Amino acid sequence: MGWLFSQPTTGVLYKEDNYIIMTTVDKEKYKCLLPLIASGNEEEEKDYKGPTPGELLEPLFKQSSCSYRIESYWTYEVCHGKHIRQYHEEKETGQKINIQEYYLGNMIMKSPLSEPDQEEKENSKDGAKEIPTKNIEGQMTPYYPVELGNGTPCSLRQNLPRSSTVMYICHPEAKHEILSVAEVTTCEYEVVILTPLLCNHPKYRFRASPVNDIFCQSLPGSPLKPHNLEQLEKQQEMLKMPFRRVKEEEMPSTKEEKFSSIHKPVAVGSHQLLTVGTTHISKLTDEQLIKEFLSGSYCFHGGVGWWKYEFCYGKYVHQYHEDKESGKTSVVVGTWSKEEHIEWSRKNAARTFYLREDGTQTVRMVSHFYGNGDVCDLTDKPRQVTVKLKCKESDSPHAVTIYMLEPHSCQYILGVESPVICKILDTADEYGLLSVPS
Repeated sequence: MGWLFSQPTTGVLYKEDNYIIMTTVDKEKYKCLLPLIASGNEEEEKDYKGPTPGELLEPLFKQSSCSYRIESYWTYEVCHGKHIRQYHEEKETGQKINIQEYYLGNMIMKSPLSEPDQEEKENSKDGAKEIPTKNIEGQMTPYYPVELGNGTPCSLRQNLPRSSTVMYICHPEAKHEILSVAEVTTCEYEVVILTPLLCNHPKYRFRASPVNDIFCQSLPGSPLKPHNLEQLEKQQEMLKMPFRRVKEEEMPSTKEEKFSSIHKPVAVGSHQLLTVGTTHISKLTDEQLIKEFLSGSYCFHGGVGWWKYEFCYGKYVHQYHEDKESGKTSVVVGTWSKEEHIEWSRKNAARTFYLREDGTQTVRMVSHFYGNGDVCDLTDKPRQVTVKLKCKESDSPHAVTIYMLEPHSCQYILGVESPVICKILDTADEYGLLSVPS
């Protein structure tokens, strides 16, 4: 059972009256919402008469919008329905910019949507066409392919033009991000794009895996988290601190050991979500949520792809990868030191502003410096990250978008956008430090 998680935005339905009351050994009481196990999807899929995936994606192609992914050397640019470009810019002395670039594919057809849709219409006569799927992080995920050929000639293949398949995947919270770019065979590429547009089609919808979360909220008179869980988290924190002698009274008691062995990590689909240290409880009031966030005890988790990120305000930024075989690999990207941040903010803009129509200013974004991360092999210096906090309106106070850029080796930018931030941006002081609104 997943103890304390924030309310989900995908896949499974929860109804207020479908709950059980749990009591811990210490007589603390929690109300836990149970998922309604989804069924009836199959019917909905059979009867679907709505727009084709091509039509759903049309706005993306019409607006000629582009998505970017910045890796340590290359930047990838996908201009939907137009081209895919891979480039690297170098400023030489005298500020001449050198660009090294390759087109991994260009749209040959007049309309990117005509061809696959023709196929679809013909196929609907002779039974439903199989929708292709790809294994993404352990889950077979349906995708909609768009082919782009006619890229930069490839010298390794008799100057054959480079070509790519762009795979569009439904993700309700996404903003058309590039999840991955892979060279499948020489000069042929696969690009995976996450988009909310496809989610209106039942056959492309995010399939919740059979293991579902259970959300618990504390009842009046019980602490936010069970006492034993708090203890367990403290213990785990201490284990993370190297070279520290554990005092006698900090040794775990047998009662706590028993607790930790019951609460194994919960697998949600292929992802192991640890039952400790995850975001907690769906029903915190806004004010509680803000306090928890600013005290660093409510952390944001996010990121798509191999690496996920954990950001605890005023504490640290971690990058981690989990899999069943090797467990969790974790890298400290940066650690908070108020003094270092203030030093940094003297040379860098800690706040940026919007000018409102009426001439008043409002804070658009704050940037915080977290230095002193794990030492980087490439630079022999500690990793460091600038965290850029922005407002993102959403119906769910727990929605969070987190993305990581690496403009220079082991010097990162972490973008964090959430409704929680909207409520506190205007409290930023000259150093960009936030506080609970009065």
